[in-house]
Amino acid sequence: MKISFTTKKESKRIEEERFLALTPSERLMEFLESMACFAQFPSKIEEKKGDNFLIVLNQDSDGGVEQ
Repeated sequence: MKISFTTKKESKRIEEERFLALTPSERLMEFLESMACFAQFPSKIEEKKGDNFLIVLNQDSDGGVEQ
């Protein structure tokens, strides 16, 4: 792991350059992986349970989806 000290503006610029250097399919995978990481954080949104049909996917320990 490399630690660097930069301003927020410089850090965002570097992050954007790295992201834009990816192919479109790599960008999609990066986005999906980041969404999976964010899903692990607690949310203030209350889960509404009603008469809706729900599809629940269970994730295994390595982040994949169990079938």
